[in-house]
Amino acid sequence: MTRPIQFLVALISLSFAACEVDNYDPPTSMLTGAVTYDGEPIGVRSGGVQLELWQSGFALNTKIPVNVDQEGRFSASLFDGTYKLTFLAGNGPWVVSTDTIVVNLNGSADITVPAEPYYTVRDETIVRNGGNIEASFRVLAVNDSRALQQVGLYIGTTAILDNINNKLKVELPAAAISSLDELINLSANLGPDLSTRDYVFARIGVRTSGVNEMLFSPVFKISH
Repeated sequence: MTRPIQFLVALISLSFAACEVDNYDPPTSMLTGAVTYDGEPIGVRSGGVQLELWQSGFALNTKIPVNVDQEGRFSASLFDGTYKLTFLAGNGPWVVSTDTIVVNLNGSADITVPAEPYYTVRDETIVRNGGNIEASFRVLAVNDSRALQQVGLYIGTTAILDNINNKLKVELPAAAISSLDELINLSANLGPDLSTRDYVFARIGVRTSGVNEMLFSPVFKISH
């Protein structure tokens, strides 16, 4: 066999070997769940909060980031096996937790991840009154080891809505709130651009001092 032919055969053999290495089945099992307080998912900023999955002895124990959506739910496509689910330190509008949840995944699993928020929103209503969006709600102190910093009403043209993704916002510092036992009222004028729309979306948020991520109510669709 001449050298050019030998080289060609070797190259083809390497190509087939590379295909065999890359040709593996993708993960088919699904882990779903929600981060909850008092049995209800905790609303957060879209793309702002993550959990971490770890599988011992696999890929040098590299973490698998799991994004939490704005409704507090998450999902991940995985291989069957045993995983450890943990909070990402300093991420999320809840008390820092070192708790670990062991997940034995075989086909599919739906889990609840309990968390303790510092503050949460209760008894919320959001309505349209002429050219204004008016919100009424209470703030419940769950863990007051950190002070309440502010509350806000956030309005947008899509259901992905938070303190960063919005078209209009009204925020009130905690110093202007006389008591958490009383209803808090916020109002925002839609202005010429938003007032002519058939509908807008609105959401209430609360921020805790020293905590990067806010906690949010569900998103309300407000028709004209």
